[in-house]
Amino acid sequence: MRAVVTRVKNARVEIDNIINGAIDRGFLVLLGVGPEDTQAAADKMADKICGLRIFEDENEKMNLNLAAVGGSLLVVSQFTLYADTSSRRPGFSHAAKPELAVPLYERFMEQCREKGFRVEHGEFGADMQVFSQNDGPVTILLEV
Repeated sequence: MRAVVTRVKNARVEIDNIINGAIDRGFLVLLGVGPEDTQAAADKMADKICGLRIFEDENEKMNLNLAAVGGSLLVVSQFTLYADTSSRRPGFSHAAKPELAVPLYERFMEQCREKGFRVEHGEFGADMQVFSQNDGPVTILLEV
């Protein structure tokens, strides 16, 4: 499982010009699922992201996590994180098929909700427009 986590002041995802999910301060999470991923991987990724200390404290040091700042998550499925870029035209055979990816995407979000966070999301497989106001910018690449 791979994720690109961006600290944001706000973010939203639109489908057909309709807002599907929106947050203020928090994380925009682009989440990719690989064919070998499991529920344990989804749980571990949720733990990592929800505990990630990338918000500044009173000393301007990255020391605070999502809970400390009352943040939310906007999660967008992103199979292109598993792109094979060995040629100029990316291939996506390394991404999990929807029958595996959708349940793990949903599990990841449920784990974040169980930790007490508000979770907004896109729609798996939809053509989405993602808007964000990056904070910092701070962007972290994670893999479990």
